[in-house]
Amino acid sequence: MFKALRFLGWPLLVGVLAALLIIQQFPHWVGLPSQDVQLRQAPIYSRLAQGPASYAEAVNLASPAVANLYTTKFVEKPTHPLFEDPQFRRFFGDNLPKQRRMESSLGSAVIMSPEGYLLTNNHVTSGADQIVVALKDGRETLARIIGSDPETDLAVLKIDLKDLPAITLGRSDDIKIGDVSLAIGNPFGVGQTVTMGIISATGRNQLGLNTYEDFIQTDAAINPGNSGGALVDAHGNLLGINTAIFSKSGGSQGIGFAIPVKLALEVMQAIIEHGQVIRGWLGIEVQPLTPELAESFGLAGQPGIVVAGIYRNGPAQKAGLQPGDLILSIDGEPASDGRRSMNQVARAKPGDTISIEVIRNAELLRLSAEVGMRPPANGN
Repeated sequence: MFKALRFLGWPLLVGVLAALLIIQQFPHWVGLPSQDVQLRQAPIYSRLAQGPASYAEAVNLASPAVANLYTTKFVEKPTHPLFEDPQFRRFFGDNLPKQRRMESSLGSAVIMSPEGYLLTNNHVTSGADQIVVALKDGRETLARIIGSDPETDLAVLKIDLKDLPAITLGRSDDIKIGDVSLAIGNPFGVGQTVTMGIISATGRNQLGLNTYEDFIQTDAAINPGNSGGALVDAHGNLLGINTAIFSKSGGSQGIGFAIPVKLALEVMQAIIEHGQVIRGWLGIEVQPLTPELAESFGLAGQPGIVVAGIYRNGPAQKAGLQPGDLILSIDGEPASDGRRSMNQVARAKPGDTISIEVIRNAELLRLSAEVGMRPPANGN
């Protein structure tokens, strides 16, 4: 038997080696993936795995253009109830000394141009008697408010310093969920700080923060003091102005919001040119078309918004719109979302004529309205 094994040993060894060689050269003959397929897959894996080991270059580009803000305002201290007593005032009169106290707050701002225009949040500068801007290079100066827009929570400041490092603008329309984002600001007054995250969502609205909402959502840590700071991409280009967080504790919980740079730039340019943001206005209040309302109109599945109220002598009333009208389209754009439609009107220039398609009493009507200028008070 052993002689037989010795006799078969060389042929068996040669057969095994031949089989291994065939499997290596032609793996698909035995159902294994071929080498060329594996080689094509490897570069794809490498591209997915690779990424910058550091964002220092992006930070070095953007951080000099992010300033710390220190605002102060004087408020009257409440008087003692005794001073309000009529008998006391009878003897001492109304010329009682009034005490004031100084309140301070922190924030951030972004240098938008070498001429010294800065963008920050309106809630950071509102009511401030003094605004100190501290640059990363150590310089400090006082800023003056050029104008503000509470409806987007933006304010434009101006400082007079030479050789200002303006930030590079990115394209907020091109960002994608999952893109890396860096938040730069002055959280809790500790000094300029950079945090990293990703773009969590875009187009966030109906949060009840501003009248006009189109937020970028990020999980990069944003804390008190970051307001007005920069949200930048992995290359250091400005994507948005950090403005708010969702938090039950007051600190970052990974849900922060930034105003897209496109909207912020439009507001800034309008404030610089006109001193305010001029928006179109129809003078209507709208509500969504619920399934119940759609059924009552006999328009199940039909997009539209319902006119809930009309401002007296406003553009809509002059155009013939009435409460209860169902707006199907504005200037050819389907009116499927009330906020989007009112933003469309807001982008129109006062004096422009827009067409409105409505259904009233099961009858289709086409109306024309001359856009008015939105008054300072809230309204659409």
